[in-house]
Parts: sequence; structure tokens; C-alpha cells
Amino acid sequence: MHLSLTLNFLKKLAKNNNKEWFDKNRSTYEEVKLEVKVLVKEVVQAIGQFDPSISNLEPKDCMFRINRDVRFSKNKSPYKTNMGFMIAPGGKKSLKSCYYVHIEPGNCFLAGGIHMPMPEQLKLIRQEIDYNGDALKTIFKSKSFKKYFLDFDQDMKLVRLPKDYVEPHTYSDWLKLKSYTVTMPFEETVLTDSKTIEKISKPFKEMYALNQFLNAALD
Repeated sequence: MHLSLTLNFLKKLAKNNNKEWFDKNRSTYEEVKLEVKVLVKEVVQAIGQFDPSISNLEPKDCMFRINRDVRFSKNKSPYKTNMGFMIAPGGKKSLKSCYYVHIEPGNCFLAGGIHMPMPEQLKLIRQEIDYNGDALKTIFKSKSFKKYFLDFDQDMKLVRLPKDYVEPHTYSDWLKLKSYTVTMPFEETVLTDSKTIEKISKPFKEMYALNQFLNAALD
């Protein structure tokens, strides 16, 4: 893949985050969207080889708008300085576990799982960890999984166990989480070499078992 245009556009946008500049460069943005759409389509095809639940998705089902919602934000910059897309059954609005690609110069990453699940979802995930934590432990201990992901992201976490659980608990650290995601940063050069799809899809293939575990909790 060659997403040089996308990366260069985002770098310039970060320095010129205003409507006047964006309007002058809207034709370039339309080219960027086409560039990213090709990437999304190929990543969906690659993931579909091991996760058929997402194989019918189109790029428009997965890509997020570049416009920011500034209504409740102190930061009034009108545009995001990244291009992101989420691949999950039902597309970007899905409540299911997902595969996510974040394209931002200096801050590219792959992620997956369920970000900030709704209270009922959160309860179901914690129940599954309580009942079947050994299966989750097996996923995280896999050598091939650990090559890309170490543990759930720890930035959203309770101080104490939820009220339905008591210490000591084998999986207390996981039960305290409010979000069940894993993240892997990658160099932006991945987006400009000949093995882009392989380098993105391989970590996602290892993530598949985790997504299956989380989705099973919701079924």
C-alpha cells in the first residue's frame, strides 16, 4: 500500500486545523478518502479469511468522519487529525468486539475488543471472566498473541472490585476494568511498504480469539 498522500495530508491538517484551509484542500481530502477506502477494503478481505462475520462490510460501513463533534469540547478544532476505521459485525456502530485501525502521523496503532461497553454489556463481560477466566488467560498466554498484545489496556479501571465480586479473586485485575481493549502501536512506514495488509492482518488474526471470547459473553 502507499498511503503517503494520507500521511502528508494529516500532517498538514494538524498545523492548519481550520475550515478555510480544509476547504482549499478538499480535493486532496477526497483523494485521501479514496486511498483509505482501498486500505479498508483489503483489510476487510484479509480479516474475512478467518472471521467471516465481517466479510460483507463495505468501507463506508467502517470509516469514521473526519469532522469533530465540538459541542461539548474545550478543543474547538473542527477536524480530527487522524483517519480511523472500525471493523465489526454490523460496522462502526456495532456494540460487538471489533478490529480498529488508527492512522495518525506519530501515533498509528491497531486496537480491538470493546471500548467502554454499556453497563449491561460490561456486566455480561465480567460474568464471563468470572465463569470462564481460564479461557481468557489461555489467550493472553499464547506466544503468538503476546508477540503483538500483552494485556488489556489499563487506563480505565476501578479501584475496587465491582459490587458483585469479592476479594481475593483470581481475575480481580480484569474484573476491575471498565473497558476491554488491546492496543498495538505501529510505525507509519507500515502504511507505505509492500506488506501493509499482512502487517495489519497478522495481529488481527491473533486478536480473533479474544474478540470471540468477548462476543460470546454478549450472546
